[in-house]
Amino acid sequence: MGTKCSGRPLWLTLLFVSLLGGALSQDEMSTISDYSDEPSPTAASLEDCDPEMIGFELVTGFVYSAPEDLLDSLPGTLMLTDCLEACQANDSCRAVNYETGLCVLFSSHADTLPGALTRSQFPVFTIYAQKSCLGVKPCERAWCFDRVQGYRLEGHAKKQHTANSRQECLELCLGEREFSCRSANFHNVTGECTLSDMDRLTVAGSGAFQVADEYDYLENNCVEEPVKLCEFKKLSGRILKTVDSVYQDVGSADECRELCLTSPYRCHSFDFGDTGDMVCRLSHHSRATLTDIQDPYLDVPEAATYELSSCYNVTIVCESGGMVAKIKTSKLFNGKIYAKGSPNSCVEDIRGSLDFQLHMAYDDIECNVRQQGLGRYLNDVVIQHHDTIVTSSDLGLAVTCQYDLTNKSVSNEVDLGVHGEVRPALSEEVIVDSPNVAMKITDRLGSDVLPTAEVGDPLALRFEILDKNSPYEIFVRELVAMDGVDSSEIILIDSRGCPTDHFIMGPIYKSLDSGKILLSHFDAFKFPSSEVVQFRALVTPCMPTCEPVQCDQEDNSGEFRSVQSFGRRRRRATSPANGGNNVREDMLLVQSIRITDKFGFDAAGARKANSSLGDGDNSAVYISDSPAGGFCMNAAGMIVAGTVFLAAQLAIIAIWTFVWQRRRQLMKHHQDAMSVSVSVPALNVTRTDSLCKLYDTGYARRF
Repeated sequence: MGTKCSGRPLWLTLLFVSLLGGALSQDEMSTISDYSDEPSPTAASLEDCDPEMIGFELVTGFVYSAPEDLLDSLPGTLMLTDCLEACQANDSCRAVNYETGLCVLFSSHADTLPGALTRSQFPVFTIYAQKSCLGVKPCERAWCFDRVQGYRLEGHAKKQHTANSRQECLELCLGEREFSCRSANFHNVTGECTLSDMDRLTVAGSGAFQVADEYDYLENNCVEEPVKLCEFKKLSGRILKTVDSVYQDVGSADECRELCLTSPYRCHSFDFGDTGDMVCRLSHHSRATLTDIQDPYLDVPEAATYELSSCYNVTIVCESGGMVAKIKTSKLFNGKIYAKGSPNSCVEDIRGSLDFQLHMAYDDIECNVRQQGLGRYLNDVVIQHHDTIVTSSDLGLAVTCQYDLTNKSVSNEVDLGVHGEVRPALSEEVIVDSPNVAMKITDRLGSDVLPTAEVGDPLALRFEILDKNSPYEIFVRELVAMDGVDSSEIILIDSRGCPTDHFIMGPIYKSLDSGKILLSHFDAFKFPSSEVVQFRALVTPCMPTCEPVQCDQEDNSGEFRSVQSFGRRRRRATSPANGGNNVREDMLLVQSIRITDKFGFDAAGARKANSSLGDGDNSAVYISDSPAGGFCMNAAGMIVAGTVFLAAQLAIIAIWTFVWQRRRQLMKHHQDAMSVSVSVPALNVTRTDSLCKLYDTGYARRF
């Protein structure tokens, strides 16, 4: 189940010393040689237990102190699984303390000596594991349950029982067959045992995991979770003090990630290369499971922990009349699943579900299922987390059904890393008078203006007063992203100036370079029906400075903190210099960018669409002479229109000159012919009269 690592680097030796100090007091260390091997009162039941029925229950952040019952101390143990195996192999072992680098075995446990289990102290936290003989056969994972004392999961009860003990409650969860029991709440006084199909990870961020006296929260480690299409999010500057496994000589972060996904327990985070070269550390914990632990992380600026955000298992069912994409996820999903070509007609809205599906009939024109050859059907499916826009967290699936008479073969392909070619797009720069303000879409530093981007690219909105000597400053409110195809829109900055969803766009802050520049960071997103995203914002000048508004924002730990955003509306006083008229406050800025998705379904179609737009770069200018409003003109269009108008005038003059000269020659020829009594050729007269009539009826005005 685990692999011991030979050799101990310097960092591990230092950590081991600190662990010894955190796990055992000086008195306990001095009495190690005096420990007794006398069996505890429950020894007989465990000694007679079938080895296949033995399971372990983990309590994180607690240490068991019973010096007289200490069996063995195993320094240098880098795997929690090795520590548990050592206890299982020892018939006298009833419990263990584990910290990275140290495993201590005991012949008693906390149920017989409840006062011996106390919270572990700084600088590290300890994991306590208790050995039990279960009435229900456990899974083959390293341990069965995680227990959190004084907590419960509220609002997700599926079934309720009365149990005589905590162990009986967890056995009820293990033996549940009507639904997948992920957790249980046990009341230590009444014996109330409530089973749930949710746990701390599936409802992370919802606030359902709460403090509750006299309760024990039991989380099932035997539940089956998706392990495909997994997304890890980076937590910068922090690593866990205690981990479950330490591997050495790991070649890359990808190998470390794979070790996490294939571990003998539900691994939810890893770090690589931060505690030594080629060192990979795994843990079943993440921020969602460490809310009850004080300071579980070490602050290391250059380090990072990668936490499992969610995983998806995808199954394609090929039916006689269509295909069904079935999705199973490890975290409650809110969003929608749809056929990429029909985001509004072939779609399923999902609200708080771990299992969902999309049915696409072959004869349903709305779902746009394509046939390729005899009996082969294909389609592209998008799993979108947000109701309106496509973000970097979304998934693209290429699904295929192949039919061959009586035999049926099903294959599904997933492509998350294909990056389509980025094409030039229409880019608009908006300039507003009084003062002149420009809104640009730039890189994260706010320097390079970007006409195109791909979903997930780090971008920034830059608002800048062009006149560096201007006495004004600005703030921004009511920032809206719009899709010009079906009028979809999403509010990014509300009327107060605060972000509506900090995961999509952060607060607006002043640039370090100048107080006349405002920036807001966001990751590129798009609407399902269009690649062009248009941003519109109301910008208000103020003098001499703008006061920021205080906004509540959720940080990486899930807690809310107050941040400043330059979006607080404040009216300026009437200026006596302009006759008592109010200076115009709100200015509308508009900017567009082309954003492509990362799914890579139809590169040829994308190239065709891009080529139809051309490679030009148009600028839109906002002109306003009064507070009443303004009008928009396209600068490039004005130039083209002026050129066409001048060309038309030149053409009119040339035609008029040609007609006048021709008519003059014909009149002269007519006079000469009359003097010699010769008839005027009818063709020339008709031709001249026709041109005159055509000119008089406005032919030239059509140029």
